[in-house]
This record gives sequence, structure tokens and C-alpha cells, in this order.
Amino acid sequence: MHRDRLIAMIAALGGSSTRDLCRACAEVLGVSGAGISVIGAAGSEPLCASDSTAARIEELQYTLGEGPCVEAHARRGPVAEPDLGGDARARWPGFRAGALAAGAAAVFAFPLRVGAVRIGSLTVYQDAPGPLTDDQHRDALAMAEVAVHELLVAQAGDATGGTADRLAALGAYRAEVHQASGMISVQLDVSVAEGLVRLRAHAFREGRPLADVAADVVAHRIRLER
Repeated sequence: MHRDRLIAMIAALGGSSTRDLCRACAEVLGVSGAGISVIGAAGSEPLCASDSTAARIEELQYTLGEGPCVEAHARRGPVAEPDLGGDARARWPGFRAGALAAGAAAVFAFPLRVGAVRIGSLTVYQDAPGPLTDDQHRDALAMAEVAVHELLVAQAGDATGGTADRLAALGAYRAEVHQASGMISVQLDVSVAEGLVRLRAHAFREGRPLADVAADVVAHRIRLER
């Protein structure tokens, strides 16, 4: 599928927000759902999701620091796991269990990049095991390019405003997690990196979004113990 055609399809779907973009990805590719995360030094951060299962997949990757979007970003290339319920020795054990529980049976991720600059990953899932078709794979690569285009346009001040607002909000989202990690590092006398690990572990153990736990730490509603 030609990139210009994908852009036209997104426009026809009324892509005024990041959620519209993720819904467009799922519809165009013919998959069960799709999500996008931006990725930096601190790990992945959910940007949008087409549905509740995709949202859970993105949140798991953010909380655990593992999963297809993280691997695709690191490898600078697509990552495929067509059967999450298959080989017990397979990668991402924590993510795998959570994704299966959320209703995903297969996941695929594609890096979002401009030249050598990587900004995140597009993750798509299927509710039944099996690989993507060759056409779906090619279209996903093209859709990743379109997603980068849409995000960069929004970041530059696109008149629609929805995506730009969501990108701006990520700054506060990231800052609160970092602040909580710093507080934990002081409380437990560990490094800030270890503080983030403890924060993620607590969120996973409690089955809560990482951002919510971070907010509780910053507000002194919870205190992690050694």
C-alpha cells in the first residue's frame, strides 16, 4: 500500500487525535488493535491505543520495561511474536502473561524513526495466534512512516491540537515518574535507576498503571518499603 494512500485514509478517518491515529492503524492493517509508545532513555511511554486491550499492552510495556515495542526500538527493526501462548521459554515473560490476560494472542511491533532518529514504536495485536500476512507487514511498515509524519506535524503545532496536547502532556507524565523514582531512591537509599525498578515492580505487583503509582508516591499516599 502506497504511503500517500495511507495518509489519505487517515485523513478520511478524521485523525484529529492520537486515538484516531491508532484506530486508523488497526483499521487499515486489518488487525485487532494498535498502540503507539514514544521511547526515551527512561523507557517506553504510552501515547495512544485503539482499544482497551491495546491500552493494556502499552501500559504493560511501560510498567515492565519489556515487550515488542521496546525490542523493536532497540533493534531498529520489526519484531514479531505470532503466538504469545506458545513457547514457555520465549521472551518477555512478565509482558506475555499480562498481554494474554488482556486478550492478545499475537503481537507485532514496528519502530517509528526518521533516519537514524528513533522516537518510539507502533505495536499491533491480534486476538488469535498467527503471523501477519506479507501485505499486512508491508502496510505496517508504511503505516509506521505515516505515524511518524502525523506525530511530527502535531509536535510542530498542527492546528488540530489534539495530538500536540497529548505529546506535551507526556512531559508531565514523565516528570512525575522520575520524581517518584527520586523519592524512592532517597527513602530506600538506592540509586534513582533502582528506584524506578522498585516503582515498576510495585505497579506490576499491584496491577496498577505506573503513572498512578508514581502520583501516589509523589503525593505521599504510599511509601515503598525495603
